[in-house]
This record gives sequence, structure tokens and C-alpha cells, in this order.
Amino acid sequence: MAGNISRGERLQIMLNREELAALDDWRFRKRMPSRASAIREILRRGLAAEGFDLADSDTQSKEFGVIEDSAD
Repeated sequence: MAGNISRGERLQIMLNREELAALDDWRFRKRMPSRASAIREILRRGLAAEGFDLADSDTQSKEFGVIEDSAD
């Protein structure tokens, strides 16, 4: 991996307790050094995946979650 990468933009996200636990569990299983690196890796994998749907422009942010709601 390239060293000393300059990151010019900051992205802030809000996660609920269950989403944060899922992120941290994945991070520790993969031995990622930080939450930020885990999120970047998840984004990289997601963007590299084939067959993902593009979001409808009318979709609201609250409609996207990390884990499925057990009530569904």
C-alpha cells in the first residue's frame, strides 16, 4: 500500500450502536488499524463489487443502513 497518502476531504457519518458494533467487529477480525481504514476498505470493496444498484436520486440518507433491521 502506498505510504504518506494525503487525504484532502473529511467525511462524517452517523452510525447507530449496532452499526458501530458491526464495523468494529469487522475491523478487528480483519486487523484493520483504525475505523477510518476499515471504512475505506469497505468502500473500496463495495465500489469494486459487480451488480450493485445506483441509488435513486429521491432516496433519502436514512434509507441506507449498514445492517438490516431485524423487524423487516
